[in-house]
Amino acid sequence: MIAENIRTLHQIIPPSVVLVAVSKTKPVEDILEAYGEGQRDFGENRVQEMISKYHALPKDIRWHMIGHVQTNKIKDFIPFVHMVHGIDRLSVLESLEKEAAKAGRRVDALLQLHIAQEETKFGFSAEEILPLCTSSFFQQFPHVRLRGFMGMASFTEDKQQIKREFSALKSLFLIAKQQLNTTHWDTLSMGMSGDYPLALSEGSTMVRIGSALFGNR
Repeated sequence: MIAENIRTLHQIIPPSVVLVAVSKTKPVEDILEAYGEGQRDFGENRVQEMISKYHALPKDIRWHMIGHVQTNKIKDFIPFVHMVHGIDRLSVLESLEKEAAKAGRRVDALLQLHIAQEETKFGFSAEEILPLCTSSFFQQFPHVRLRGFMGMASFTEDKQQIKREFSALKSLFLIAKQQLNTTHWDTLSMGMSGDYPLALSEGSTMVRIGSALFGNR
């Protein structure tokens, strides 16, 4: 089933869009089945689980930390993580820079924006984020390569609302790109199992898909 789901998703999702398979809570065997179909990007939200899977699985897997980041846990995943998705406050960015410098690495990361109506979702506001998207600010973090934005739409059946939220995030991404004038500002991560077709229509370059790939948790 997983292999079939991967093949179906690859028919829908353009090759230019990165599919992050959300493998949290899923066993190593399920990840290996997806791996066998060529899937290499996997997302986890719990540090210890990601570390355990990193040691058990092939080393060409690109691990994405997609959960809410606790600053005291960064040192545990910094040696191998491919991308950190949830930079939702300055303290996380500062801690990521500090730990990446210690590890002698430059780590890719995304700034998380709060675009949904629910108060439970984390992230910077539009008003907070654009003043930070300058070359001089980014230069303060030489061991973190900020690649773009990540955001989650409201959990609602209202497709027009979801499209508006994704569209607003795309607009902010383009404004930031213009301000920064850099080639590596290239990632707009939005869209999950329930809304990724809408995200793709609004210009997403990375989708995070769990249940549509691995089945319901």
